[in-house]
Amino acid sequence: MKQHRYITLTLAASFAFASASCSKDEFLDVNNDPNSPSTVSAGVSLTNIEVATGFNMGNDVNRATSVLIQHNAALGNQVRDFDVYNLRAVDLGDTWNRFYSAIFNGEQMIQTANSTSSPAYVGVGKILKAYNYSVLTDMFGDVPYSQGAQGLNNLAPRFDKQEDIYKGNAGQNIQSLFDLVREGLADIDKASALKPTAADDPIYQGDMAKWKKFGNTLLLKFANTISRKDPALAKTVIEEVLAKGAANYISSNADDFQVPFGSTSGNQNPIYSFNFIGRVDDQLLSQRLLDSMVVRNDPRLPFFYTPTPARTATVNTSGTTTSLPLPTGSGFYTFTGFQNGSTNATPVLANRSKPGPYQVGPNGNAPIRLVTNFQRAFILAEAAVNGVTKAGDAQELYTEAITASMTKAGLTPAQITSYLDANPKVALLSGSNEHKINQIITQKWIAWVGNGFEAYNDYRRTGFPRLELVQNAIGDDPTKIPARFPYPTSEISSNPNNAGNPRTNERVWWDVD
Repeated sequence: MKQHRYITLTLAASFAFASASCSKDEFLDVNNDPNSPSTVSAGVSLTNIEVATGFNMGNDVNRATSVLIQHNAALGNQVRDFDVYNLRAVDLGDTWNRFYSAIFNGEQMIQTANSTSSPAYVGVGKILKAYNYSVLTDMFGDVPYSQGAQGLNNLAPRFDKQEDIYKGNAGQNIQSLFDLVREGLADIDKASALKPTAADDPIYQGDMAKWKKFGNTLLLKFANTISRKDPALAKTVIEEVLAKGAANYISSNADDFQVPFGSTSGNQNPIYSFNFIGRVDDQLLSQRLLDSMVVRNDPRLPFFYTPTPARTATVNTSGTTTSLPLPTGSGFYTFTGFQNGSTNATPVLANRSKPGPYQVGPNGNAPIRLVTNFQRAFILAEAAVNGVTKAGDAQELYTEAITASMTKAGLTPAQITSYLDANPKVALLSGSNEHKINQIITQKWIAWVGNGFEAYNDYRRTGFPRLELVQNAIGDDPTKIPARFPYPTSEISSNPNNAGNPRTNERVWWDVD
């Protein structure tokens, strides 16, 4: 696999607080240094944005949401607070600032590309900008968007309402996320003097057709996110994308939007760096996910988490013994999980099931998966069941989604077929529409191991899968899984135009009962 050398720009780091208040004099009182340019090429900026996006999503965002959604269970330190719903404003400043740093760098790339007649870079920049802003608003609700990431030009940006971020507000000069992506797609289609190359585009190696597929699939993702709140708009957007044909959205695992990482120190993916280098004692497989996968005989488990080879043909789950065949069909594995929030004695480190090869690769070189083929198929299956649009046959799409996930995990076509044939309760949609949606979202929840954020969005939207509260919960409301993240203390204290200090049990705009 080709290895990329990723560059972290001093320029981006300097504007890590681009959305927050700061002293203008401190930034202006500098000399011009030819070794620290005020502008950089669009290609260098693109590399930095892509890697920063993958790092941000695989770092605190994934750690926090993966315990909230019960993929992982926490044993100590900051992630333990996340696990018991104690989301603290002081813990989120770095996450907030990293996203605004990436977005600011994207704005700079767009400006540079415009000045060099390179609309291909402009289009890619707009699509990446839309993705990063969607993550921020989904996590926090109202955020600086139309006035955000302007550096010294606006040190106290307005917090735009989440509804306006998704739907637009012409009166306040707020462009919708949908229109931002559409603009990006239109720019990619224009003649361009310069285009992204394999050297500066680690995700798609300069393949503009794949960037268009990602952009159109991002429209589907946004429509799915707001589908409970505004089904009419969701229907319009989904039909708009489907009308373009399967060649124009992600319909193969080869087209997935995922950020590659390497196996050398400093280039490894953040899930590996945290769990195997930095904080080896802090988390392991959640017993909730383990039980859910074992009861379904799910063959992805040995790929998702590390097993302990056992002489007995059992899987240890909540005091019961259950057999789970290896993907090759030649033996059995033992897995050890932990109940979220439990204060019981923890398993010894050597026996814990931790992120497996699917999440981290042999040595940290697994990608961070952000928008995928299986996600697209699950979205369309849900839309078909709900009647939001005539998106195709729900059963076909559901089977396609599970197959895509299992293929991506490492199973062969024969193994997948054998599993689906042997497990009709998993493989076949049945019962009421609500039951079918439960099946779809539960399978999507399992498929999203390694990206807790997307599973967290789906849980807030639908209430599926059915998750029990963690033990020993605290936080703003111990009786509910948090519905949002608190704004970082730095933003609330420094930006007079902030959106107040909502509690973590207050729903974001698109999250409805």
